[in-house]
Parts: sequence; structure tokens; C-alpha cells
Amino acid sequence: MHPYVQERLSLNYELAISYLTNRLRKYIEYAGAKGGVVGISGGIDSSVTSFILARAIGINRSFFLLMPSDSTPKRDIEHAIEILNILGVKENWKLINIDEIVDKFKKVLDENDKRITGNIKARVRMILLYSFAQRFNYLVIGTGDKSELLLGYFTKYGDGGVDVLPIGDLYKTQVRSLGKYLGVPEEIVKKPPSPALWEGQTAEGEIGVDYETIDSILYLRFEEFRETKEISEMLGVSEDVVNRIDKMVRSSQHKRSLPEIFRVSKRAINSDLRYPREWFYL
Repeated sequence: MHPYVQERLSLNYELAISYLTNRLRKYIEYAGAKGGVVGISGGIDSSVTSFILARAIGINRSFFLLMPSDSTPKRDIEHAIEILNILGVKENWKLINIDEIVDKFKKVLDENDKRITGNIKARVRMILLYSFAQRFNYLVIGTGDKSELLLGYFTKYGDGGVDVLPIGDLYKTQVRSLGKYLGVPEEIVKKPPSPALWEGQTAEGEIGVDYETIDSILYLRFEEFRETKEISEMLGVSEDVVNRIDKMVRSSQHKRSLPEIFRVSKRAINSDLRYPREWFYL
């Protein structure tokens, strides 16, 4: 990562952890929920989110779902269980293999396209998370980070279907460093990120750029609004790479927004009625 960007993305770890845990605790309380449920995958994002949830409300009010499929590497399952052991989780977790459910969808749809099947997997997991959340009166705690959200590298109404995103304003490289500080095992911190929606899938391999470069481009382009040529020269990458990242962000805007409501009244729901949740508790 470019030293200039690295310096600006450096974290005060204790301050970040304090803010995220307090904010999450209050968010759950304001929602009138009793706790939170996380889909734990064995990756860095879900590991850090699980640590934050446990600190925010305690293990007894947290529930963890491990939902592997035929494309889930064995080490991911092992890493997820390792995180649960580190957190001291005993009974409040469940492993559900989703292959049987996904196969029923594929049979009905007569579908074998790996991307369509991958998105079905993500949406099946969302359904399971919300089923357990409703059972316990919990919120679904999302695990997406800022890099993935900006790139649109998530499934709409799949892993993007959540109630709150505690680490959604942290770039992937920041999540890695925060995870290391929290005590997430080094093998998980350094593991190539992957939603594992099909065998051999990795985020960096699919996008074609490492996250150090991705985060540098995202920061310079969308937080400092620098031009493509300047970013290219500064990072020593081609303008095509910068443009590719830029296009991913722009074309995925719909994934970061609620469905648009066409306004015919004086006040439409999504654009005009944006009351802070806290107002209802004043």
C-alpha cells in the first residue's frame, strides 16, 4: 500500500473498538432487540464482526451460524470453529450445511450457472440468518467491509441483506489490521478473502487486483476525489486498473441503496422520511 494512503488509513485501535462496540450495543437496544446473530465463515470480516459483537453485548446474547456448502474450503470451517473457541462460545451456535436447500432451488430452476448458484447460496444464508434472528428477537449483524460495499462485491439480498454493518466503514486492509490487534489468528488475517460461492473463488483473483491496491484506489478516488491519471502515477498502476475499480463502484450503486420509490406525494418514504432511530427514544 502507498505510504500516503497507509498513513491516512491508520487506526487508533482502542478508540475504534470502543466506538464500534458502544455503537453496536446502542443500535441493538434502540431496535428493541435482545441480541445479534452473525453468519461466521472463517474469514477476517466475520471474525472481526464476531469479536465486536461479543464485546458489545456478550456471548450469551450472541448467536453464530456456520453455513458451509460444497464449495466451502475445509479450512474455513476449521477457522470459524477456532474463532468460536477463542470467544468461548459453547452452545449458542449452529452448523447448517446448505447444499440440500441449494440443490432444491437448482432443480426447480433447472440451473447450473455457477454465478447464479453462488447467489442462491448467499440468499439461502440470508434466509437462515433472519429465521434465527426472528426466533430469538435478534438483529442480523452484517460482516461486509467498506471495500466490498463500495465495489459491490456482495450479493444483493444475500450477504448484503442485514440489519446493521458494524465494520462497513472500514476498508479491508483496516479490518485485517484491526483483526490482528483483536487477536484473530494470523492465518485468518492473512488468508485471501473469498465468499467461496464456487470452488477456487477468491476476491482478489476475481477482481484482478490485491486489496492494498484496491483500498488505495478507493480512498484516493472516492475520499480525496483525485483524477484517474494522478492515481495511476501515484500508485504505479495502469489507468485501466483505476478505471476498472471506478466502474465497479459506479455500476453497483443500486446495491447500496434502498429500492427507489418514485415520488408522487409531498413526502416520499425513502428520500424525505429519514428520521434518526434515536428520535423515537427522546
